[in-house]
Amino acid sequence: MSRSRKNEAASAVSESSAGSSSETFDHEITQLTKLRSGPTMHMNKLGSRNDTNWISPVKMLAARESNCFRKSKFSRADGCHMLSRYLPVNGPYLVDQMGSCAYVSQFSFDGSLLVAGYQGSHIRVYDVEKGWKVQKDILARSLRWTVTDTSLSPDKRYLVYSSMSPVVHIVDVGSSVTQSLANVTEIHEGLDLSREDDEDEEDSFSIFSVKFSTDGREIVAASSDNSIYVYDLLTNKRTLRILAHEDDVNTVCFADESGHLIYSGSDDSFCKVWDRRCLTSRCQPAGVLIGHLEGITFIDSRGDGRYFISNGKDQAIKLWDIRKMSSNSTCINISRNYDWDYRWMDYPAKLREMKHPEDQSLATYRGHSVLRTLIRCHFSPDYSTGQKYIYTGSNDGAVYTYDLVTGALVSKISHHETTVRDCCWHPYYPMMISSSWDGMVIRCEFPGNDEAPLPLKRRTRRRRHLF
Repeated sequence: MSRSRKNEAASAVSESSAGSSSETFDHEITQLTKLRSGPTMHMNKLGSRNDTNWISPVKMLAARESNCFRKSKFSRADGCHMLSRYLPVNGPYLVDQMGSCAYVSQFSFDGSLLVAGYQGSHIRVYDVEKGWKVQKDILARSLRWTVTDTSLSPDKRYLVYSSMSPVVHIVDVGSSVTQSLANVTEIHEGLDLSREDDEDEEDSFSIFSVKFSTDGREIVAASSDNSIYVYDLLTNKRTLRILAHEDDVNTVCFADESGHLIYSGSDDSFCKVWDRRCLTSRCQPAGVLIGHLEGITFIDSRGDGRYFISNGKDQAIKLWDIRKMSSNSTCINISRNYDWDYRWMDYPAKLREMKHPEDQSLATYRGHSVLRTLIRCHFSPDYSTGQKYIYTGSNDGAVYTYDLVTGALVSKISHHETTVRDCCWHPYYPMMISSSWDGMVIRCEFPGNDEAPLPLKRRTRRRRHLF
């Protein structure tokens, strides 16, 4: 990591800790986050009179070793309070580089595997614990444009991938075949989400997002025909189609482990909540959340069935509480009197501070750039940070991390030369992966390994991308 980049990251952390330019919003999630990631009452006694929110790790370790508070180990909140300040900013260390754009990067739930999807039909599964060795090299056939999304089953046995097609494919990651060439060395079973008996079914549509349910029995998908699909893997058939939005559905996910609630986000600028237990034949949502001025590129659930974040083409991340949602009949869309396309135009400067008159979000986070593609955002891990942060890719080649409560920028990692579409934080270690259109998948970590980071070799050839 260059000296200037280290200084940039350190400066950002210092600014966040001071909190001089940030306001804490007053909401239940503020207190929940502090309970998860802040020091306990006993540890607070170790803090200075001026600042009990920052306690020296040395004091915390000394208090634990001397059994000052009659506790032989740190509480989970104390652990998060200590770990969350060690941000994964050191590097970069190259994981892999391909001759095509990297679109997806995702850790398995336990962090032992990393999945990366590339535009050139490659999906690679890396064994994190064995020096990032490629455990599975998947080559898709008849791929349309790019790998739009991948999802690894909770048991790490199966992987599904999608493209600009109504057919989602599933691969056995646990098989002994390393070089998985679709339907040549291994069967990539196609899960067709289209059905001929749908009267309004289009001949073809694209799948932008696909996710496994927590029990691994279902997948949910978002499509360009304004719909959400649910596919049951046990019965091997599509079980639900919801005509959900007035425009492309770019992102979808299950809200929690139950699988009853589904969140969706669309180019119509609305986030919607769907309760499968009470869906009628008209498929009305349980509620709508209003606040984005442009289309939504990604949604990430906090996992509690209550809170989620969304990335928007209005260059903002928003935090939502579904208890504030409105009925479908009260949707208010802002009429656009300007011509703008995020795929090749910069966002108009005059619109950056514009706010929706009916904004229902809890907080808004700005600074990153959502252009050219469906850039993704995520909550930081619960185990090590108490979901204290929100992080996102950006069109300027950086990964931005914000404090959820204050909104302050705590780090900006700039190692890519072009768009970072996806990024992922290891569920247990201070390690972050970013995948970029420069073809590189890189990792940053704290404190970093003993070897000096290798210089990254840039591709000189440029291609224009519109997705």
